[in-house]
Amino acid sequence: MRDVHRLEPISANLGSDTVLAAWERFVQGEDHALGVRPLVAISWHRCREQYRVDPHLTEAPVAVAELDHTPEQDVVFAELGFRAASVAHEVGSIGGVVTITDATGRILAEWGDQATLARAGDSNLAPWFCWSECAVGTNGMGTALEAHGPVQIRGAEHWCQAFHDWACAGIAVRDVVTREPLAVLNIGCWRSRLPASTESWLANTATMTQSPLKRRARDSGAELVAAYTQARARSSTALAAVDTAGKVVIADDMASVLLGVPANTPAVCPTLRWNPGLPELIAAARYATGQAAHNPDWVGSTQIFAHLADEPTSISIRPVFSSGHLIGNLISFGASDGAQLPQAEGSAHPRVPPRRLVATRDNRMVLLRLPEVSFAESQGNDVWLSTDQGRLRAVSLSLDKLDSELADAGFLRVHRRYVVNLSRIREIERGLRGELSLVMDDRTNEMVPVSRRNAPAVRRALDI
Repeated sequence: MRDVHRLEPISANLGSDTVLAAWERFVQGEDHALGVRPLVAISWHRCREQYRVDPHLTEAPVAVAELDHTPEQDVVFAELGFRAASVAHEVGSIGGVVTITDATGRILAEWGDQATLARAGDSNLAPWFCWSECAVGTNGMGTALEAHGPVQIRGAEHWCQAFHDWACAGIAVRDVVTREPLAVLNIGCWRSRLPASTESWLANTATMTQSPLKRRARDSGAELVAAYTQARARSSTALAAVDTAGKVVIADDMASVLLGVPANTPAVCPTLRWNPGLPELIAAARYATGQAAHNPDWVGSTQIFAHLADEPTSISIRPVFSSGHLIGNLISFGASDGAQLPQAEGSAHPRVPPRRLVATRDNRMVLLRLPEVSFAESQGNDVWLSTDQGRLRAVSLSLDKLDSELADAGFLRVHRRYVVNLSRIREIERGLRGELSLVMDDRTNEMVPVSRRNAPAVRRALDI
């Protein structure tokens, strides 16, 4: 952000008349936010329908104290603090402020122009106050927690009218394993535009801040493989090692069949780990994480529906630690050691199928009923939906997340890049080598490939 000091603050009407008029109509109950960027319109919907934030709120509430920080959060806070302090003078020279929040949106520290900091205090834009979307609506810090990549919110794009004189941009630094936010770095200006370099600086800062997290995650992956190898020598049951997000780092021959992943293939790097597509396993792994945080000796058991199994399979979950830090779990199949996971807590995040899927077309949001969607495809950094209204970009930035949300609604992961609506399959085509392709019931009868590891699940789902 070297060119920040060259840019003078620009007095401007931060919210265009179009956005302001759309905001006025939307807070009065209109559903379409014409002329508003999709990211902002979707945030407005969350603020009004889900969080029910008063658009006439004038100040942020006091934050609720967060639980003890993880080592990853401590690393991120220290790194972001150093980088924020280093750029504080340049940001202050244009009348701006720099803030850091934790994963709940609570401001931990701020730097910048003293006059702007004093003005920010009028709205509680200050340490120990909460700026999540559910607290104050659309804003740079809170909306960054809900999105991936830099988020810029200008003028009337803020949900609360009291903040329409601000322009801000934030980015969430996320855990490289779970993809959950750890902290947010934000830059804000009052009645002036942000420098053009702001978003690129934020993105670069987030990337550099995540570098030590990636190294730590690779080291943890290697340690998890070592723990698996030691346990494998003492165990006669099917065994796998999963990280704290429930993704598979390594599995033996039998466990690989049950999980639908390659056998004996270590996936140390967090971006290469296998997603088994078993929501119950993910819920169990997350429950184990919470239990192990309070009791390192905890061992639990439950039942899940594994691939190629018509009946629930018993599993035992044993947490794995490295230097006192939880790095994952060993999963033993056919075992029932340890405390039984309570049903209510084992599914603490029940997968309630969304009534609508949200997609975007130009500057409009499109609300889709599930039967309208033929399949979802991951392409680069985007997820695309093949629908009765054509090909639309989904709001969801992750096919894994979409797969989890739709698993109970008749959708199935058939390939690492595809999730299909089972009710929209017209034909099944078998290739020369036995590979399967699905001919979808849509306007163009598009064909979706089925990967070999997902073929058994497809046959079971279609009873073929």
